[in-house]
Amino acid sequence: MSLVVPPYPPPRYTGDEPEVSAWFKRADQPPDHQTPGVNHHYLANQQDTDGDYGLYRVDIAPAGGGPPAHFHRTMSEAFFVLSGTIKLYDGNDWTDGRQGDFLYVPPGGIHGFRNEADEPASMLMLFAPGSPREAYFEGFGALADMTDDERREWLVRHDNFFIE
Repeated sequence: MSLVVPPYPPPRYTGDEPEVSAWFKRADQPPDHQTPGVNHHYLANQQDTDGDYGLYRVDIAPAGGGPPAHFHRTMSEAFFVLSGTIKLYDGNDWTDGRQGDFLYVPPGGIHGFRNEADEPASMLMLFAPGSPREAYFEGFGALADMTDDERREWLVRHDNFFIE
């Protein structure tokens, strides 16, 4: 049986010579955004990757919660558990995700995550294509002060659709 390999996409770098353009972030850098119980590290955002993807490390305090079931229309989302136990929802069941566990969610896929454990947890979240999730993370705390209409509009603008 021969393996059918899809073609590579067209070249995006067409220069005659390679360039020095890689960059490095240390693990011990302070978080880019903090809320009570959650630290967000913007490892590679939409601007950094020219829209290809957004990669974030999210550290959640013990029993720090997380969003309920929701979906996105414009992007896929993937979760990779680095440490602790994170409840991951795949649209059917909440499952304990532990170090090394992975969940992929295509656009439109129902999902959620939360830390219910009595220990901290950390995970990588990947959004593709890249989306301005920093504005979502940083603006989430203001939802309590919004009217219902403002809140609905804000969630739609940030491609977040919670399941009722």
